Amino acid sequence: MPARGRAWTAAARLQAVITTAAMAEAGKSAWCREQGIYPAELEKWCASAAGALCDPQDARASPQATRKDKVRIKELERELLRKDRALAETAALLVLSKKVTAIFNRSEDA
Repeated sequence: MPARGRAWTAAARLQAVITTAAMAEAGKSAWCREQGIYPAELEKWCASAAGALCDPQDARASPQATRKDKVRIKELERELLRKDRALAETAALLVLSKKVTAIFNRSEDA
């Protein structure tokens, strides 16, 4: 079914990757046109298949990367908390300034 809307199953994707693995770039492009897919999709399927075949140890993040991620997350949480507090303070000051303005304007009207 070489239509653009074809639903590609996992097995069909793997078969497409295997079929086009030995082809030159021009052959892959022609095959993709015949099947109604983009070459970028085929590359993505190939990367996905390769990722599924790698060792779990290879796919796992290194302890250094994990530590860096935790530090970065902590920094972002601290910054978010600081900004949240600043926003709350600004909102409180705005409300208070409106109340003060309302009180003094009422006194002048009387």
